[in-house]
Amino acid sequence: MRVDLVITELFVGGAERCLTELAIGLAESGDQVRVFSIGSLPDGEQRAFVDRLQQHGISVDSAKADSGWHLLPVYRRLKSWFAESPPDVSQSFLYHANVVGTLAARDAGVDTCVGGLRVAESRWLRCALERLAVRRMDSVVCVSEGVKHFASQALRFPSQKSLVIPNGVDVGRFSAAKPFDWTTLGWPSDAKIILYVGRLHPQKGIERIQQQIDSFVPSGGDRRLLIVGDGPLRKELSAWADAIGPQRVRLLGWQPNIEPMMKACRLLLLPSHYEGMPNVALEAMAAGRPVVCSRVEGADELFAHRLSEQTFQPDEVGAMKNLIEPFLNDEALSDRIGLENLKRVEQMFSIESMVNAYQQHYRELRAGRCD
Repeated sequence: MRVDLVITELFVGGAERCLTELAIGLAESGDQVRVFSIGSLPDGEQRAFVDRLQQHGISVDSAKADSGWHLLPVYRRLKSWFAESPPDVSQSFLYHANVVGTLAARDAGVDTCVGGLRVAESRWLRCALERLAVRRMDSVVCVSEGVKHFASQALRFPSQKSLVIPNGVDVGRFSAAKPFDWTTLGWPSDAKIILYVGRLHPQKGIERIQQQIDSFVPSGGDRRLLIVGDGPLRKELSAWADAIGPQRVRLLGWQPNIEPMMKACRLLLLPSHYEGMPNVALEAMAAGRPVVCSRVEGADELFAHRLSEQTFQPDEVGAMKNLIEPFLNDEALSDRIGLENLKRVEQMFSIESMVNAYQQHYRELRAGRCD
């Protein structure tokens, strides 16, 4: 089977990691796989996924379009790319790829087009354009039941034509990591670290952390907050962290190897306004750590075993702090819930099961067309 995977960009991130693992898994099982990035291919440490794909013999191409104003040239380039070696299935990931990738694939004569929805973002214009795109898709893969519901309600996509395939995580990479030494940041080795990892973007609800920082990381205590990531809020958050002081809050940029920090923290904190199925939460679970997460899309599936202990209703004042406190006060509790999290990702969210589910879906779609 020939499968083309199209994504908005290939910087290191959750959707990009999923595409990379899927592409490699399909190729290792004998399928012919190509990858296309709408944006320019990254350089330096951010090029990790591109390098992995190419090391596995997977062709990676790019439209080199880093602005939304380039959609017409992207469409033409993608249409030509599809036409030069027509795939059996095209699979798109993320909003821009869903819209322009599906249009180009259809116009190039691709028989089977599958979309990929990873967040439930309800901005009007975004939904209107994606609604047009999904009408031309044979099916939509959603990362959670919450996103599937969003596709049905906001995008009006028939629920019987969509399915849920959760993200997969490389459990061994996180579970076997050597814990980070906090003294390298000038903190005590036994400091109680609250870790945030992700984009520094309004979606992630970081203002909730800022508003409550004094309550769960007071001055003079043994608690610390570490924020790891990059994004449009970095300048603002850097100034805030500097004002709080490095003995309470540190902000690091994007880090290529987050596993040791995951392994050594007391808990991961993710107060997002919306998600799909947060990859960073899966990674923390794979590292054997508890997670305090807002009850957004994907939370029910991730934390079904410990939903009330690890997720909070965003509109409940103090709910986030009330979940954080037990983990900070009781290391044994943190370790016990973390171990349950690890067992759950081992059972439910492996990369192998994710790849198998995509592959089976593609074959079923192709078989239906042959019938």
